[in-house]
Amino acid sequence: MNTDALQAALRPHAEVLRRHALAIDADPTSLHSLLGSGEVPFRQLSGLPPEYVDDPLRVDGEPLHIRTCLARAVASETLAWGDASVVVGAHGPSMSGVLVDDLGDDEQRDRFYSVVAGTPTWTFFALTEPDRGSDAGAMTASLSGDGVGGGLLQGTKKYVGNAARASTGVLFARHRPGPLGVGVYLVDATRPGLDATPLTTLGLRGVELSEIRLRDVVVEPADVLGRHLSPTRRGLLGAVRTFTRLRPVVGALGLGVAQAAHDYVVDNRRTLRVHERASLDRFADRLHATRTMVRSAAAAADQDPTDGTLSALAKAAAITLADDLTAAAPAFFGAGSRWEHPLLDKLIRDVRGLELMEGTTTIQRLTVARGYLQGRTLDVAIS
Repeated sequence: MNTDALQAALRPHAEVLRRHALAIDADPTSLHSLLGSGEVPFRQLSGLPPEYVDDPLRVDGEPLHIRTCLARAVASETLAWGDASVVVGAHGPSMSGVLVDDLGDDEQRDRFYSVVAGTPTWTFFALTEPDRGSDAGAMTASLSGDGVGGGLLQGTKKYVGNAARASTGVLFARHRPGPLGVGVYLVDATRPGLDATPLTTLGLRGVELSEIRLRDVVVEPADVLGRHLSPTRRGLLGAVRTFTRLRPVVGALGLGVAQAAHDYVVDNRRTLRVHERASLDRFADRLHATRTMVRSAAAAADQDPTDGTLSALAKAAAITLADDLTAAAPAFFGAGSRWEHPLLDKLIRDVRGLELMEGTTTIQRLTVARGYLQGRTLDVAIS
């Protein structure tokens, strides 16, 4: 894949997102106007399978289907330069689609994509729980029964993107103790007993993070993702491949935010002191190195999604860079700069949300350490 051509093709769409970024941050409901305006081809950029898109975008004459981890990483970084919250908050298969691709059978895959491709549809990915985060070992949302024959869902999920406006999504719940006791279920949001309400957030406001309360929500056997797979390949263990593919994409979102902050300083501080220029140059070097790492990790995830070491490293490095760069940017403009430069303020707030997506930096470091101790190579991440 020609990543430069893909990035160049998407840059005009990123500029559209930038023009709307502050308005959506002030009023997240204005996202609906942008999505319906036709200014950005969200449907073609959402990662739908080729058989569900009859009018794909084209790059260098070739149809563009953003399906690989590398393509998703390049697209996410480019568009996040405009507004990361819109990239995550737009309708489409999103994270749920990656999981359905990994675990769903043909019938489930068609059921999911027929809905998402037919009309503008939001989806949700419900793993995180209040007071427990994404720690699957502490998960309390439960499904009665054996996990494959259906049952009733009980519990609460929190900080779930787009859930209050979603039509369908995937949800993790425990049906018995142990690592094999967590299942993943394809659930329609309209089912009785499922109540999703939006939360008030400081950053990533376009994502409309929500809380889901589950009270006797019916799950049918056909809703069990991975029902055709062995117990060790479905549920949480099966979803590990999905997390490996998603972490470089979250890292790419952070990289896009970091690049946006760097470019904002360059564009709005024409005259720089020597130490300021040196600081920006160091950040530019880190951006280049981290981009190489993120894209190498994405390519590695496409080759072997069972090894999450590089994905964890890329996510941690990119979010750390984004945190450092967005925190440093206001100092280039003096006291009160976050009031006078609201885009910088938004970028700082958005990074905090990206830190929590797909595991915090501390969790990623533990994954990297475990991979290193197991002898997994990290050479590709810095090549």
